[in-house]
Amino acid sequence: MTATDNSPNHPRRAVVLLSGGLDSMVCAGLAREQGFEVLALTFDYNQRHRVELDASRKVAARVGVERHVILPLDLRQFGGSALTDDIAVPKDGVGEEIPVTYVPARNLVFLSLALAWAEAAGSSDIFIGVNALDYSGYPDCRPEFIGGFEALARVATKFGDKGGNVKIHAPLQYLKKADIAREAVRLGLETGESWSCYDPLPDGRACGLCDSCRLRRAGFKEAGIEDGTDYAAGDEAA
Repeated sequence: MTATDNSPNHPRRAVVLLSGGLDSMVCAGLAREQGFEVLALTFDYNQRHRVELDASRKVAARVGVERHVILPLDLRQFGGSALTDDIAVPKDGVGEEIPVTYVPARNLVFLSLALAWAEAAGSSDIFIGVNALDYSGYPDCRPEFIGGFEALARVATKFGDKGGNVKIHAPLQYLKKADIAREAVRLGLETGESWSCYDPLPDGRACGLCDSCRLRRAGFKEAGIEDGTDYAAGDEAA
């Protein structure tokens, strides 16, 4: 299959960045709903929340992806983030500044590798679960970043050089976490199979206090949907 082959005998493929979190799970489900065969790409970047790698396998199986690649990429060699370095994960609530859980240029790196796989697989479609509403303020989740990467992809690939356009799908960009939870249910996904916590406990429970736990819990509560996540800290702490 080539990037320009749109015949009925060659179904559309899309590379989906699948972290194992709620947002990426919904992205994978939406890609399938839109008729794409899903190539799921997960990164083992030596992150603190490695339980999400197991979650990505469960989600990939649930969605029914064509292929699931877990790619080793040791970002602990660089550090600079509470997720890849010996830095405490903040537990005092979502603030206004970019938090230390931001991994330097992570989505830029991940999208670049997703683009490489997409071009090799003859696909011009990539899905990423970035969000610009209920999120921690990471710069690589903004619409300007997605638009900028699309423009970069056109001049960075053989496909783009021949006049093709790479589409970065960010279907959750302007959804609140409650809306994302509702989409997961609508798509028939098991939300409890996804993982969001940045700092899981040794017993396997989510901490309940990091930014990601707080945003997830608040979203499910607003949506009136059972989360399925076992939190160490109670609702009163979130």
